Amino acid sequence: MRRIRIDMGTTARWAVTIIDPESNAAVSAAPKDPTAMAPSALLRLLQLVSPALPVGAYAYSQGLEYAVSAKWVFDEESTFEWLHGVGRLGVGSLDLPILLRLHCSCLEGDEAQVRRWTARLIASRETQELRAEDLQMGRALARILADCGLEDARTWERGRPAFATLFALACARWGIARRETLAGYMWSWTENQVLAAVRLVPLGQTAGQRLLQRLSGGIPSLVERALAVSDEQIGSSAISQLLASSLHETQYTRLFRS
Repeated sequence: MRRIRIDMGTTARWAVTIIDPESNAAVSAAPKDPTAMAPSALLRLLQLVSPALPVGAYAYSQGLEYAVSAKWVFDEESTFEWLHGVGRLGVGSLDLPILLRLHCSCLEGDEAQVRRWTARLIASRETQELRAEDLQMGRALARILADCGLEDARTWERGRPAFATLFALACARWGIARRETLAGYMWSWTENQVLAAVRLVPLGQTAGQRLLQRLSGGIPSLVERALAVSDEQIGSSAISQLLASSLHETQYTRLFRS
């Protein structure tokens, strides 16, 4: 008969050791983490945030191209300051809180709330370029998800979905938890912006990786803040980005669509 030894530490974690009577070998069995996502959900999240997802994100700089042209952004440090500011004052304070509400509404099957928050997010895009980008990427993701078997996405193919609408729908249907949903969305935005900066500033690939490491370190705090804000606190105050996006619409030469 096998013997079982339970080792209790000074924390809430514990371990079970099973002693095989024949070999006298010990095999540890750690408890399951109740907060961990299923491996299949993690893989679907990686699919959603991959740069290979064909939604056209690579074509947009969200005003960064004008900022580089105007010499507001010109090296690695100024790139970090720009992206850190836009991430904190724009995406982190507008997109993430609304994404959270979209995710919850999708889980509850509340279509009216999904459409309400979608409309609010689109209305919060203060330039033509930013609004067009959101709608184009939203429709593209709707087509991809529908082709991958997510039937709920088909109703949005001819509608006016924000990218966050379909991102939230996919995460809700694929069992991706809310914190991971927000972190994945923020990572995807950060990676696309760094890739744009590598081409525009220009920066080397190593500098791009340093930027990713620094910027991603702030994602957990942005997620926690998004979880805590009230409806009345949602909004963007990334004024420099809005100016850059507006001026980019008439920029003489452009690599990016925004």
